[in-house]
Amino acid sequence: MAIDQSLIQSTPVISAIINADNTGVLSVDGTEEQFTAEDSSRLRALLMSRVFEIALDHRRPVRVSTMDESGLTGLRVSPDRQVEAEDTAEAQTQKIQATEPVETGHKAVQKDSSTKTNAPADAASKAVSEAPVPMKETPVKETTVEPTVELVEESQQLAPVTRRTLRDAESFLSPHGAARPATQGIRGWLSNLGINVPASEKELAERADIEQVSKHWAGTRTIMVANRKGGANKTPTVKNLAAIFALHGGGGVLAYDGNPEVGTLGWRTEKGDHHSTVLDVLENSERLLSASAVSGDMAGYVHHQSADRFDVLRSDDSLVGTHVMTGKAVDTIHAVAAKYYRLLVMDSGNVDRGSDWARMIAHTNQLVVPTTTMEDRAEAALLTLKALHERDEHAARLAENAVVIISQWQPGEKAVADRIAEGFRPFVREVLTVPFDPALKSGRIVHSALSPASRRAWLRATAAVAQGL
Repeated sequence: MAIDQSLIQSTPVISAIINADNTGVLSVDGTEEQFTAEDSSRLRALLMSRVFEIALDHRRPVRVSTMDESGLTGLRVSPDRQVEAEDTAEAQTQKIQATEPVETGHKAVQKDSSTKTNAPADAASKAVSEAPVPMKETPVKETTVEPTVELVEESQQLAPVTRRTLRDAESFLSPHGAARPATQGIRGWLSNLGINVPASEKELAERADIEQVSKHWAGTRTIMVANRKGGANKTPTVKNLAAIFALHGGGGVLAYDGNPEVGTLGWRTEKGDHHSTVLDVLENSERLLSASAVSGDMAGYVHHQSADRFDVLRSDDSLVGTHVMTGKAVDTIHAVAAKYYRLLVMDSGNVDRGSDWARMIAHTNQLVVPTTTMEDRAEAALLTLKALHERDEHAARLAENAVVIISQWQPGEKAVADRIAEGFRPFVREVLTVPFDPALKSGRIVHSALSPASRRAWLRATAAVAQGL
């Protein structure tokens, strides 16, 4: 049974704030109560129990505004422990309408509970008005109604619908599935209790990004992560993009360290039970590209990331290595990757004047230019875009449609990141910023180890990249 909104009054004014550290504040008409719990679910239960008590004390439903990581949520809470979600804008409109006079005709009628009615007079008036009136019996005369001109014209207007070709017929099947209830924040908590609460705008935006990165395309798509300077966050960018595409899209993703020298992607990712690198793929490329090769053959050359569900092809890390990557070698690596994977994310390395770098650009569908809040890294990112713009027509299109991802090098550098972002924004398709995260500073990178804010920012950035594929 729905909560009767007409019973809700402007007081008490109740708001609840739920913090990420499992602390909360409940404000009732300006008086605050502090809450602490061992987890977020228990904290929400404590807050809602207190709101139920308030509704019971007032013997009517109350309205409460809640704020947590999922955003602002308006709730109606009844004394019998019913809960309904409402839009905050709807609540404000109802509050305004409740204070305005009701207009009937040309006169405004204000409701007044103190107004008394004359019950006996009303009863007498009602009795008179409802008394039966005697009627004379008259014989019924059968008549025939001739169709008038107006009726004839109306019948002509109701002619059968004009026939159309079946190609224009619209489907009876709804293109939309059933709306999923909320899964995050206090809305998700209520959904788990069996109260069907719609998702917030913040959660809907996240679902849209997940849908974007979950898409599959016909043929292999190639992303190149490029900045001509080291320390520009290329390796963490490759790792997070590959992880998000694989986690939401169902695998089939390869991260390739295209550094002509010793790259760091192999150092920052999980190592398999072998020591294979890109050189081993080149040496066995003929067999891997043969018609008899099967998908399992690649397992001996790539290093699977068990938590993030994608594979890594390491660069040559030999201390006495003399191999130099060429454009032909890049073509071979890309051909092997295209046979076994649906998506390839390449780390370009720092040398942008060799034939290998040129061939990586030739195979690229979407360019990603990472940088940090350090000025020289941002300058190198800008020079990378300028160089590509002058190279050839394909490279110029990549530069114009590039996605720039700016990572905070130190905590508290949001303003710096935003300033750099505004400098890039007029020249590329999209610019995203991601917060500082200690999990990206050193050691093996595991996407799930990032903070919730970092994971959300990287999801938004990956969705922007996916839109260019």
